[in-house]
Amino acid sequence: MKPIKLAGSPITYFVSRTEKAQWILFIHAAFVDHNMFKAQFEYFEKQYNILAIDIIGHGQSTDTQKGDTVDKMSKWIFDILKTENIDKVHIVGVSLGAVLAQDFANQYPHAVSSLACFGGYDINNFDPKLKNENSAKQKLMMLKALFSVKWFAKANKKISAYTSQAQDEFFAMNMRFPKKSFMFLATLNSMVNKHKTGQRNYPLLIGCGKFDIPMELEAVKAWKSSEPDCRVVIFENAGHCVNMDVPEEFNKTMEEFYRA
Repeated sequence: MKPIKLAGSPITYFVSRTEKAQWILFIHAAFVDHNMFKAQFEYFEKQYNILAIDIIGHGQSTDTQKGDTVDKMSKWIFDILKTENIDKVHIVGVSLGAVLAQDFANQYPHAVSSLACFGGYDINNFDPKLKNENSAKQKLMMLKALFSVKWFAKANKKISAYTSQAQDEFFAMNMRFPKKSFMFLATLNSMVNKHKTGQRNYPLLIGCGKFDIPMELEAVKAWKSSEPDCRVVIFENAGHCVNMDVPEEFNKTMEEFYRA
């Protein structure tokens, strides 16, 4: 896919066009880049227009200026849509990408065709107890990274993926994550419990892997309780980054979701 730098921002995005097709936007997990969706690009590129981004501090989105932080991602994504003349997108977010996908949907609901979030939680109704537990685990992982990126990546791959192939792919991408980019994620909590969930005029799909951490399975269950109309999928033989662990099953699930 062709990389394009969004003017006035640190963000690089990637586009693959198919004539007269709908758009899918892929937003990746923390510490990797848009390439975590490689299997999805190959599967969907002939049926849909593909848009992918590198989140600030990740991949090719590291040319930052003072004041650039992750809470600006929704505005930058909307600017990308305007630049590419895209009215609406199906959004797929994994982990950190699921948080950013929801924040975008909160701010620009008219630009959302559907929302699919995996390995995430409901940012509009996140239990303070789970939020504190999540923050503590994130701080521990960051501490490992300060000592050694390799040590951090080795520990992170086991949390982030279940299959050995997906773990190896995650590790390779994680090794390229710059230590300094942790600071761009500092404002992440500002998106949590900021908005109230309104009436969604688009379908919602949520889920995770069967072997994700217990807190994630709890978060999916809680989200379903607050939005009973959403669709839930728990992927067998998968951990946190389900699209990497079970790409064929993931792709078919998304295809069915779009055709429903």
